Amino acid sequence: MDTRFLETFVAVVENGSIAETARQLNLTAAAVTQRIQTLQEEIGVGLLSRVGRTVRPTRAGMAILGRARNFLVEARDFKSIATQDMPAGEFRLGVTSTVLSGVLPGILSLLTKKYPRIALTISRQTAGDLYARVLEGALDAAILPEPSFAMPKTCDWQPLRREPLIVLAPASESLRDPHAILASRPFIRQNRDTWAGRLIDAYLRRSRIRPHELFEIDGFDAIAIMVDRGLGVSLVHDWAPPWPEGLRLAKIPVPRNPFERQIGMLWTRDALRSHIVHPLLEQAEIAFASTKPSRPARRAQRVDD
Repeated sequence: MDTRFLETFVAVVENGSIAETARQLNLTAAAVTQRIQTLQEEIGVGLLSRVGRTVRPTRAGMAILGRARNFLVEARDFKSIATQDMPAGEFRLGVTSTVLSGVLPGILSLLTKKYPRIALTISRQTAGDLYARVLEGALDAAILPEPSFAMPKTCDWQPLRREPLIVLAPASESLRDPHAILASRPFIRQNRDTWAGRLIDAYLRRSRIRPHELFEIDGFDAIAIMVDRGLGVSLVHDWAPPWPEGLRLAKIPVPRNPFERQIGMLWTRDALRSHIVHPLLEQAEIAFASTKPSRPARRAQRVDD
């Protein structure tokens, strides 16, 4: 049995979509469908069914799903066990959207030069989804914001970057008091369903600021572009560069507060893959070191990319 076909089946179940699975695996939808059909022919039963616009496992599909996940984890470990002296093998890393578009290319550049036998598969998801997938073993590690709740003792966590809250305003903004800006200008809010959005909302509540909300969206890059276009201001975490090009923004630090976020790496304590986690973590620390934000300035900082 080709493990790629089994991996594709698990991915389709988790995504509920053939199109999304095709995007994640860098395949065409037809190729994903062909893999599923080949797997069903080999097993002898249907594994997936369509319900509206989503794809769901059949009763037979649900029966093999757990074992399929365990089998894939063990298959990825075979090469790792045999090459303990040199980090090698497949490794599934999850990242958030800002990590994917920011510091991840630097991490991969360092990693491929020093450890060319490590084969990474990258998955982009929300922080909450990444956390769940690490715990269930679908991902070997993830780079994500630190959860606000206690992590299980089966996990390890290594901070990589501190991201303070800043007010984003157009470069032409005349006010310099961050609270005055937030209280008086149209506000573009980070979605409160995200971990970052909840921290931002907690800061506004503690500061007793009720902004004039214009939009609520999920995506720091999109928020920065909207602020640059003069649609409003925002409160965001100072995420790792690069930011979208051509922006003219004022980054105004807010008073020190407990609502900054820590970006770090999360993984489960699994001895079979620990010799891959630590080389990856080593290169991530180097890459993140070059992106650390400077101490918050008393005056607004201009961003002219």
